[in-house]
Amino acid sequence: MHALPHDHTGARIKRLRLERHLTQRALSDLSLVPYGTLTKVEQGVAPASPHVIASVARALRVEVATVTGQPYAAELRADQLDVLIRPIREALDLYDLGADPALTPRPHRLISDDSESLLEAVRAGEIKQAATLVPGLVEEATTAAHAAPSRDGWLLLASLYRTAYDVASKLGYADLATIALARMDWAAQRGSDAVFGGMYRYMRALTYLRSGEYRTGHRLLDLGLRTLEQAEAGRERSVVTGQLHLGAAVLAGRSKDGAAAEEHLAEADRIAAGTGEAVTVHWLAFGPTNVAVHRVSVLAELDEHGAAAESGAALRIPKDWPASRTSHHHAEMARAQLWTGNLDASFRSLLAARKAAPQQARYHQTIRETYAALEAARRQLPDSFLSYGTWLGV
Repeated sequence: MHALPHDHTGARIKRLRLERHLTQRALSDLSLVPYGTLTKVEQGVAPASPHVIASVARALRVEVATVTGQPYAAELRADQLDVLIRPIREALDLYDLGADPALTPRPHRLISDDSESLLEAVRAGEIKQAATLVPGLVEEATTAAHAAPSRDGWLLLASLYRTAYDVASKLGYADLATIALARMDWAAQRGSDAVFGGMYRYMRALTYLRSGEYRTGHRLLDLGLRTLEQAEAGRERSVVTGQLHLGAAVLAGRSKDGAAAEEHLAEADRIAAGTGEAVTVHWLAFGPTNVAVHRVSVLAELDEHGAAAESGAALRIPKDWPASRTSHHHAEMARAQLWTGNLDASFRSLLAARKAAPQQARYHQTIRETYAALEAARRQLPDSFLSYGTWLGV
């Protein structure tokens, strides 16, 4: 078994702590991360949860990406994904320049069909395809929206900005994701659409979730729910409202507020009973399955790893569910199973995450953390475990 990578998240936390002349006890007190958890994370024998990472980053006054080491530059370069980031940045920067006289946009319907295909590609885990195509479509839609302003044109542009956000987030470019979100809001305001306004606040709240700013995240979700009240009643509004409650449940779980988390899960469950599986409504994958998946996430955030693993084991993911969401669920299951000491099940979940959406899994921070901790456990694992690490690039 090859050695644990020297630059795993725990090692980075230790290095950052020592640079600030802090003891483990001092960092534990500053971050409110339990001392035993911090020591295990630094040793690499336990995966650093998003809550631990955000808490430590806030205590050390650094960006979350500094702790996680994202984006994973070497792997992105090997997969020829790094070269796709700059065109996305450049396309996002054209938002206020008006119509490009060198471009003749296609009819709205054709651009819209391609935009929808990109949303579907992201949910299928085809990140490279989306990253390749989104810059050109953003440029085309930007010119179309400025040349003949209309509600549909601005909302189409907002949808493409949302895809740029999805790509940037999944590849670990938090700064680019933030820019894409700002552009999405800019376009959605011109389209005067309350549903898009609610979605924007949901996605923005997720950025605060990742950085550990839970209070701000809750405020954004509350604002999003109030914004959605202005939308026309119907399935679309219900789906986005339910998704905001799921986001609020995870935020509450990470804040260690189990009662609030359960309230939001219950409301999302009530809404899902009415909408049914609404996977393709704004590609949020909302419905009873997503509520059950989020319940597993909340239990893990509350450090109830045994309950999370048990709940997840009883869950049956529909075959037509988005591969990206399926992969993310298996990643969270792997982490919960590791915490319960079930190493074989944890590795099987890592394999399932890779099978569902390999491009996404390769850059998924929870997968990399869980793999590193499994490796540090130094237990007998199958030969395929080593090849998994080679595939991850660790």
